[in-house]
Amino acid sequence: MDTDKARAAQAKVAAFQKDFNRVEAEIAKVIVGHRDVVRSVLSAFFANGHALLEGVPGLGKTLLVRTLGRVLQLQFSRIQFTPDLMPADILGTNLVATTPEGDRVFRFQKGPIFSQIVLADEVNRATPKTQSALLEAMQERSVTVGSTTYELDRPFLVMATQNPLEMEGTYPLPEAQLDRFLLKVNVSFSSVAELRQILDRTTDAAAEEPAQVMDGPRILEMQRLVREVVAAPHIKDFASRIVWSSHPDAEIAPPKVKRFVRYGASPRGAQAIILAAKVSALVDGRYNAGFDDVKRAAPAALRHRILLNFEGEAESVNTDHVIEEILATVPAEVVEAKV
Repeated sequence: MDTDKARAAQAKVAAFQKDFNRVEAEIAKVIVGHRDVVRSVLSAFFANGHALLEGVPGLGKTLLVRTLGRVLQLQFSRIQFTPDLMPADILGTNLVATTPEGDRVFRFQKGPIFSQIVLADEVNRATPKTQSALLEAMQERSVTVGSTTYELDRPFLVMATQNPLEMEGTYPLPEAQLDRFLLKVNVSFSSVAELRQILDRTTDAAAEEPAQVMDGPRILEMQRLVREVVAAPHIKDFASRIVWSSHPDAEIAPPKVKRFVRYGASPRGAQAIILAAKVSALVDGRYNAGFDDVKRAAPAALRHRILLNFEGEAESVNTDHVIEEILATVPAEVVEAKV
């Protein structure tokens, strides 16, 4: 019986790996390079989490999310965040309507958040009040307007893009909203070879269109499989120690954390590490997450959850360098330490 269960599990892993690779291949027909970025976005999606993409304008962040919406047979909507955008423009509002009998009643007009893949484009160009309109939708998968709560369709994913904070017309995202993104992905500039390929695709003949390769029920099935992947106790302990090490008052925190960090990652950081590690294991054809999966997942899971202190901001410390030191100093084996 155990052998039959193992075979069934391996068949599920192989099917996940095949479908994941198909989605990647279709996205690659449009997006040149950025393989790590694409994989991170898909990892967040199949872990049933949200992703935040940061980079200067023109690097293909919006195009990536739009392409994902075309590849998956899901409802897609785009919200262009601007300084004058209001919460009702996202969530919807109650409108006065007239019934056939002539009575006046309130009728709810749904906003663009009522979709399955929501692109929050340049999310940090809206005011914090408007940004906070996403909080309930991202965490609870529901929207409350007045005294009525509306459930969102599943799967539901928010893919947000933002420009670096030093650029004109940007507002910092509230820490509570940042914490609701499973992963934060940095989008860097393309190489010379990739830039040449981009020119070939965008300035010559029409580019190849991606095919739709997956529907909602299959996506939900893959998301459930991610939860079933085994993360042994020692793997969870390792992820927990990584998160504890991001807190400056922890005894096991490395020097950079003690010097430059004001607040460390929340418990959601540990959850994000384990979920992304499980997706990484499935993509590699394994039914159990390992230490390397955790290390691979940690930067994207923690970089937006570690808040620098005044000294860290004054010296322009990169949180990725802080995470590198954490990963280099936290041992994989269990150690006795006061946290």
